[in-house]
Amino acid sequence: MNHTNNTKESLSYRDAGVDIDAGNELVERIKPAVKRTLRPEVLTGLGGFGALFKMDLDRWREPLLVSGTDGVGTKLMLARQLGRHDTIGIDLVAMCVNDILTCGAEPLFFLDYFATGKLHLDEAQSVIEGIAEGCSQAGCALIGGETAEMPGMYGAGEYDLAGFSVGAVERSELLDGSRIRKGHRVLGLASSGPHSNGYSLIRKVIEKSGIDLGSTLTETSGESVRLGTALLAPTRIYVKPVLNLLKTGQIDGLAHITGGGLTENIVRILPEGLGIEIDTRAWPRPAVFGWLQEQGGITDSEMLRTFNCGIGMVMIAPLAEAASLASKTAELGIECFDIGSVIASEPDSRVRYRS
Repeated sequence: MNHTNNTKESLSYRDAGVDIDAGNELVERIKPAVKRTLRPEVLTGLGGFGALFKMDLDRWREPLLVSGTDGVGTKLMLARQLGRHDTIGIDLVAMCVNDILTCGAEPLFFLDYFATGKLHLDEAQSVIEGIAEGCSQAGCALIGGETAEMPGMYGAGEYDLAGFSVGAVERSELLDGSRIRKGHRVLGLASSGPHSNGYSLIRKVIEKSGIDLGSTLTETSGESVRLGTALLAPTRIYVKPVLNLLKTGQIDGLAHITGGGLTENIVRILPEGLGIEIDTRAWPRPAVFGWLQEQGGITDSEMLRTFNCGIGMVMIAPLAEAASLASKTAELGIECFDIGSVIASEPDSRVRYRS
């Protein structure tokens, strides 16, 4: 017997809040941006169940695959507050590819996951075009991704991002920190701002200060910048210049300065029994960090453990190579500062600061 009540309204997926047609249109919109990122090794386009990538075996002798995944954290909330969605995708790529770069790996391809309550095409297109721009800066292919529309999971206008990157490094060229010795120099590469870490504290400072994000900050150079612009500056992608520098053989260690700041990230690559001494006067801090510290009443130790404080990536090199390496870095367009040295240390005091 058929118990169907024919008087009931017929429901569709769209009625439940999921618009398949909008998802399909988004794929069509982003195809040109994705195409610009493709490498010769990519064998498939968008739309399949899986993405194929063929390693060039004429180039690689004994490749190790290196993978990384990350998100952008609550910087997304600030982007939404300011209505700026064009650079947050660069942040997403940067957080992943900078991580795998620390092993000496070249990023090969990237996948993204974009989740939202309701798909707004223009906004989503802007985000994913930013991801494609980040991939172009890193030289990796945006090989695939997933857009998930989940009504009820996210509030109005909310979305979340996750990224996944795979790279490769020759086994003989793997950076694992084992060559680092006492006396090596710590060279800091300038960041573009807070990058994508510490934004829960940043938003707390904004709330506490009640400041207008359109107000201006003055850099040490005399240049003025809007606070909101400084806080949303995309994370610097270090891949291309650092891969160039790795060819010199002068780098014995790399650290990406993310959550945990200078205090916790550099020691992750040091052999047991070694620590670092850092001179905090050795580089100029972008004005945004001074503003955060002053408005939030944040201690020096908390600043150095939460933010990159102007140093987004660290290279560790022998004393005899440090000056040459710093000079080559500057020639590639990134400010580089000799910020300290590797020292002998006890397990409970691996980081010392001079100021």
